[in-house]
Amino acid sequence: MTDDEVLAEFRAADALLEGHFILSSGLRSPRYLQCARVLMDPRRGARLADALVARLPAEVKQRVTAVVAPAMGGLIAGHEVARALGVESMFLERPTGTFELRRGFRLQPGQPVLMMEDVVTTGLSSREAIAAIAAAGGETVAAAALVDRSGGTAALGVPFYPLIRLDVPSYAADALPPELAAVPAVKPGSRA
Repeated sequence: MTDDEVLAEFRAADALLEGHFILSSGLRSPRYLQCARVLMDPRRGARLADALVARLPAEVKQRVTAVVAPAMGGLIAGHEVARALGVESMFLERPTGTFELRRGFRLQPGQPVLMMEDVVTTGLSSREAIAAIAAAGGETVAAAALVDRSGGTAALGVPFYPLIRLDVPSYAADALPPELAAVPAVKPGSRA
């Protein structure tokens, strides 16, 4: 799947939004990719996951025995990638503000894991998820995401494989360009 085909999937799902958005990182952006919308069609989610798995190096695909994703955003993407890899899917939650495995999910000591996100902007949530995987005994051998919008700057500490890299500007709330400041901000993500 080419980058244009990936973006066509987002456009077809009305998941590529234009406006003034507050990202979970606190940064502001004129474009937002609503992965929940692109993943609400299971066939579309399967196509995107299959395309992402096709881009993973053979050694990652052969080594990984589970996919772990942070809830909410990464949950469906993680499940679809696990399906495409033929491995178990688990997700992390933040019941007290810190990611942890719950619901009886367990990792074996040293179990090789792929950490899966929907979108990576700063990489903070991904690093927190990787730390939670380590705290649960797993070893994150790689990370993946549907979209890398970090401009290539997200340092996760493990190899990182996005389906698509998008160069979408983001700004601190006190450093908005005038055209963005003139538009009311909305927070479409899952975190308050």
